[in-house]
Amino acid sequence: LLCFIYLFLYSLVSSSPLTPGSSGQHPLVQNQTVTEGRTAIMTCRVEYNDQTSLQWSNPTQQTLFFGNKKALRDNRIELVRASWSELTISISEITLADEGMYTCSLFTMPVKTAKAYLTVLGVPEKPEIDGLTKPALEGDEITLTCMTHGSKPAANLRWFRNEKEIKGAKEVNASGKTFTVTSSLQLLVDRDDDGAAYTCKVDHVALLQTPQQTTEVLEVHYAPRVLITQSLTFPQEGQYLKLECVSKGNPSPDPVLWTKDGGELPDLERMIVQGRELTFSALNKTDNGTYRCVASNHLGTSSAEYILYVYDPNAMGQRGPDHALIGGVVAVVVFITLCLIIFLGRYLARHKGTYLTNEAKGADDAPDADTAIINAEGNTHAEGKKEYFI
Repeated sequence: LLCFIYLFLYSLVSSSPLTPGSSGQHPLVQNQTVTEGRTAIMTCRVEYNDQTSLQWSNPTQQTLFFGNKKALRDNRIELVRASWSELTISISEITLADEGMYTCSLFTMPVKTAKAYLTVLGVPEKPEIDGLTKPALEGDEITLTCMTHGSKPAANLRWFRNEKEIKGAKEVNASGKTFTVTSSLQLLVDRDDDGAAYTCKVDHVALLQTPQQTTEVLEVHYAPRVLITQSLTFPQEGQYLKLECVSKGNPSPDPVLWTKDGGELPDLERMIVQGRELTFSALNKTDNGTYRCVASNHLGTSSAEYILYVYDPNAMGQRGPDHALIGGVVAVVVFITLCLIIFLGRYLARHKGTYLTNEAKGADDAPDADTAIINAEGNTHAEGKKEYFI
């Protein structure tokens, strides 16, 4: 029946006389790009139409609409606007199968056509991360793989570690009209990776400003490391002291073990262990010694030592030795000593020269050095007087 109607209408058009402007009529269309699942709008326009019918056909040359008459039973296809100068239709819930060349026909003699290509963008699926072992051990080499399916054109995958981008190795495989994209990331795991968030993002034109992404948090098990901190720099008798065993490991190395000089703590009334802390309520000289903290988990054991020396407050004052003051005093003493050495050296050098000069002047007639000096001093006065009277 549809074919009959089509042929009947076509015969009417072909038997009608041509108007002078009919030879200049030509349909105008535009290519369209639509994301999968959305709606495509196909518009065909003609200028100076003489009431000639327009028709839209799909890539398989099936007639969709002839004027305002629907020819194909597809509930997704609807008429938007139909007139002598325009035929606009919509195709909802677009699929990849709808992609192709669409034809708009103007039934003049001869029939004139225009073609518009409908491009359908395949939306990539949410990425999946594989290869993550929980927990990983420090020193392990692991490969994280991120994969997404259904993109068209091929999507781009990007890796981030705690929001800082890192580079992976990309691989693209075609699957029909769509692509499967894979990106791999090789890691040498260390303790700094514990709790690190690794994110794989999908960038694609069909996703606009909302890229798909997946995040996995890496858990790393590692042997403990130990450090002892103290509340006092110069502990004194009678003071309160707290030693803390700062141990970091995964699993957490709790509890820790405190020892003194290789044995148990001798005075548990004053030496109190609470969790990782060792506190002394009132220090005395008997507390002097080497304190060790030991932390363990199933991956290893670590320890640290602290040498405690309790100072006498009467010997060093309430504030303890002031290293800045001692250093200043030493610097002043050294400076004064150097000045005295320089002054004494200059003094000795000057008087030694005077002594030698006087000895030379009186040495001609003197039997010894002392007489030479006396003669030289006498000659000096004599010469002075002589020069004065002249």
